[in-house]
Amino acid sequence: MKKDPHDNNHISTDDIDLFRQSISGAKAFKQDTIRFTNKPKVSQAKQFSQQKKQHQSEFFFSDEYVPDIDTHGTVSYVKPGHDSYLAKQLRRGDYVPELTLDLHGLNKELAKDELAGLIHECKKQHYYCACIVHGIGERILKHKVPQYLVQHPDVIAMHQAPLEFGGKGAVLILINLPQSDEFRR
Repeated sequence: MKKDPHDNNHISTDDIDLFRQSISGAKAFKQDTIRFTNKPKVSQAKQFSQQKKQHQSEFFFSDEYVPDIDTHGTVSYVKPGHDSYLAKQLRRGDYVPELTLDLHGLNKELAKDELAGLIHECKKQHYYCACIVHGIGERILKHKVPQYLVQHPDVIAMHQAPLEFGGKGAVLILINLPQSDEFRR
């Protein structure tokens, strides 16, 4: 007949006394699981995310820097070292935007966040051309958006959009995608 290992009857009293002596100084553990009574608010997490985006976008989009481009007429810019013919191709509509960002109703600070997000998404999705619809309104974004875009190292060209993409209320941009040279003309 086999002995059951869970049967306490087979343990001698000497073994029990030895066990009690060996654990005589031990204390019971206190439960260390922390249970939060208040979960973090979503709005606080969202606010932190927006502050992080703002901090990242301020690196590229400063209100202090005013580039030497005319934002009162037809906006046209090609980054030094790139073919100046890119501006003409944008003007003619040779490039069709793969992504469009509408900034209507946003202030400058929110527009900076959205521009940084657009450029990041273009690089992530390998989109070479994007359209930014800033509107005309009081002309604040119409003047500021090109000034912000010139500061970003991945924007290689921009031009006022053709009528079919927004005309005077929009700008087309080309994003630097080094791994996709086959899409360039």
